[in-house]
Amino acid sequence: MEILRDILLATGETLYMSLVSLVISYLIGLPLGILLILTQSDGLFPRKTVNTVLGWIVDMARSVPFIILMILIVPVTRWVMGTAIGTTAAIVPLTLCAIPFVARVSEQSLKEVDKGTIEAVLAMGAKPWQIILHVYLNEALPSLVRGIALTAINIIGYSAMAGALGGGGLGNYAITEGYYRYDTTLVIYTVLVIVVIVILLQTTFNFVAKKINHKK
Repeated sequence: MEILRDILLATGETLYMSLVSLVISYLIGLPLGILLILTQSDGLFPRKTVNTVLGWIVDMARSVPFIILMILIVPVTRWVMGTAIGTTAAIVPLTLCAIPFVARVSEQSLKEVDKGTIEAVLAMGAKPWQIILHVYLNEALPSLVRGIALTAINIIGYSAMAGALGGGGLGNYAITEGYYRYDTTLVIYTVLVIVVIVILLQTTFNFVAKKINHKK
C-alpha cells in the first residue's frame, strides 16, 4: 500500500508538470507554427528572411538534448521559479524543450490544408484572421489533435529524464527508490505506469481526432 501510494503521488507529479508544460508550450509554439506557415513563400504574408531566421531558431532549439538544456538553463529556472529542483521547477525546461517541437508539429499539420480552399476563401474577400481561424486551424484540427498527443508523450518522456536531476515525478521515484536501492521490480512498476499513461493518451487523442474528422 505504501508503494502504491508513492507511485500514485509520483504519477500525479508527472501529470501535473506535463500538463502545465503542454499548455504553455502550445500557447507559444502554436502561434510560432502559424507564423512559419504565413511567412513561407506561398503563405499569406511571404517573408523569406523572417521565415528562414525563425525556422533556424526553431531547429537550433530542437537540436539541443533535453538533459543539456536542463543544465544550461538552471539560472533561468531558478530566477523564474525560485529554485532549480523539484516538480514545479522542471516545468521551465520541459516547456522550453517542447515549444520548438510544437512549432514544427503545428506547421506540418497546417501544411496539410488544401491550397485551393485557401485561395477560394481569399477570393471571397475573407480577412487573414478569418482564414487562420476558419480555414487553417479548422481544417487542420484532427492533425493538430494528434500533434498534441505526440507532444504530450514526448513531454512525459522528458519528465522522466528530468527526474534524474531532481525534477520529481515518476522518473525521480524510479531513480531514488528503485535504481539507487537496487529494486528492479519498483523500476519496472514505474515504467509500466508510464507506458499505460502513454497508451491512454494516444488512444484518447486518436479517438478525438477521428470524431472531429468524421464531423467534417
